[in-house]
Amino acid sequence: MGENTHGEVPRRDVDIDRRAAFEALFAGTHLALLAYAVRRVAEPSDAADVVADAFLVAWRRIDEAPTGADARPWMFGVARGCLSNYYRGQRRRSALADRLRQALTETPPLEDASTQAIAIRQALARLSSSDRELVQLEAWESLSRAEIAVALGCSQATVRVRLHRARARLRQALSEPEPDAGTPSNGRPSAASRPALQLVPASGTTRRLGSRPTTTTEEDSCVQN
Repeated sequence: MGENTHGEVPRRDVDIDRRAAFEALFAGTHLALLAYAVRRVAEPSDAADVVADAFLVAWRRIDEAPTGADARPWMFGVARGCLSNYYRGQRRRSALADRLRQALTETPPLEDASTQAIAIRQALARLSSSDRELVQLEAWESLSRAEIAVALGCSQATVRVRLHRARARLRQALSEPEPDAGTPSNGRPSAASRPALQLVPASGTTRRLGSRPTTTTEEDSCVQN
């Protein structure tokens, strides 16, 4: 191995040595570690994740990894630690799921079967997924434009433009009858039969959408039609 004039090993040679050590460690232990993990988790894909995590740790600690006969038991110790992390994560997810199921049991959602609610759900279903998400975030989750922008990862200006368009499309959908619904002779429902633009989510709470005028000169960036 070459040295510079100061007696130091060049960085490139160090990196080559570390990579060679890791490749040798992987070649000699990965099948045994995969078998170890498969026997201890429910899904083979989870076993692969555990082993991948173990080798990520090994790469970070390759300078202290033993060689020869000691390499195999050392890697089993690393894999054991990763398996413990996996189990802890599973327990946290299971506990959270139990809490959510309990919350659903204690506060079941109320389904509004009124004519207006049915008409609104049908109109929402005719919107694009992006328009529907915007309207629901505002009316059902009661998020402000600023909060919607954070949730969707875009600017408030973009949310304002897209929300204005989505409201207009929802009003249009509400004014049009379902294909099988009866309509007057002129083909359009009467004004009296049109539901007000008030969204009724499953929780039973309502929020009436405003009709603030908005210009539409901005480029769309976070929600696609």
